[in-house]
Amino acid sequence: MEYKIIAWLVIGVIAGWLAGQVVKGGGFGLIVDIIVGIIGAVIGGFLAGALGISIGGGMIGSIIIAFIGAVILLLILRLIKRA
Repeated sequence: MEYKIIAWLVIGVIAGWLAGQVVKGGGFGLIVDIIVGIIGAVIGGFLAGALGISIGGGMIGSIIIAFIGAVILLLILRLIKRA
């Protein structure tokens, strides 16, 4: 069980960093992008499950789903920040 939590954190860190590189502008900084990546991993997993999307098992599929969730969350946060 503990290894799954660590794996989720690692996936979230990778996804957050990647999303921060893709979603430029304004920026929150590396630490916040990583935190957003972890939260985005949860959002991405929820959305993928709700929509019936399955990229496949393993680390790469998980990173892709987490990355998509992190990008969505970063875009929303940056829109709110501009308002």
